[in-house]
Amino acid sequence: MLSKHNPIQRNQIEMIALDELVPADHLVRKIEAAIDFSFIYDLVKDMYSEVGRPSIDPVILIKLSFIQYTFGIRSMRQTIEELKTNMAYRWFLGYGFHDKVPHFSTFGKNYERRFKDKTPAITSYLFKNDITPAIPYTRPRTKEGYFRKHEYVYDEHFDCYICPADEILKYTTTTKEGYRQYKSDPRICAGCPLLSQCTQSQAHQKLIQRHVWEEHVEEADHLRHHQDVKPIYAKRKETIERVFADAKEKQGMRWTTLRGLKKLSMQAMLTFAAMNLKKMANWTWQGPEMA
Repeated sequence: MLSKHNPIQRNQIEMIALDELVPADHLVRKIEAAIDFSFIYDLVKDMYSEVGRPSIDPVILIKLSFIQYTFGIRSMRQTIEELKTNMAYRWFLGYGFHDKVPHFSTFGKNYERRFKDKTPAITSYLFKNDITPAIPYTRPRTKEGYFRKHEYVYDEHFDCYICPADEILKYTTTTKEGYRQYKSDPRICAGCPLLSQCTQSQAHQKLIQRHVWEEHVEEADHLRHHQDVKPIYAKRKETIERVFADAKEKQGMRWTTLRGLKKLSMQAMLTFAAMNLKKMANWTWQGPEMA
């Protein structure tokens, strides 16, 4: 028997709680039950000023990123559009029916600032918590024909670098990103026979940057050759390669709309973090609470 549904219910007014619209076994419920995101406030409180306009809740920023990468949404612009109509996403963020969602442009600078050059911070955290890091080898990006950074010897006692010509690069300043800068004397460098292998600077001055936690990065690199750490790399084909396959087929890593190594690294980190979060949520899920 042919029947027709009456579309008049589109304008029907009902009293309903947002919680009732989210299925009991939805992934966002599992994530919310597995992770207490309040720890983020302590991590970022020093990054905010006591004056100025109120910011967007940092937990909201983190959760929005996880929504994008957990559900394979291609861009933050599209994620914000989804948030306008997807009640499960709004529930996860703690938004009501009428709460205004952030503009997608809010996330551009946050990605750029928060996910830039984090290796020193990660290695420092691991060592301080007695965790042995197994960080893969990174090829030097020095141009062919030029001295590599390891050929400039760091003198910890005098806090300076010694170049291949046995001249000193003195400390000058520390950037806001935590990089200490060491510069050579351009008057000496101008007549150095090794200048063409050292720098292209028109001022005849070599600049080397060293992060305040650089010693932890160097220690992690030394551990790569340790007998106890070497077997860890053999597990790559059993674990990491499978994760990469899942990321490509299920998490949208087969393509990207981003350009540049740093932005792609950020995408990869967020994708794998979302995959870990999904696993944790599913493993710890005990089922919906009975009313």
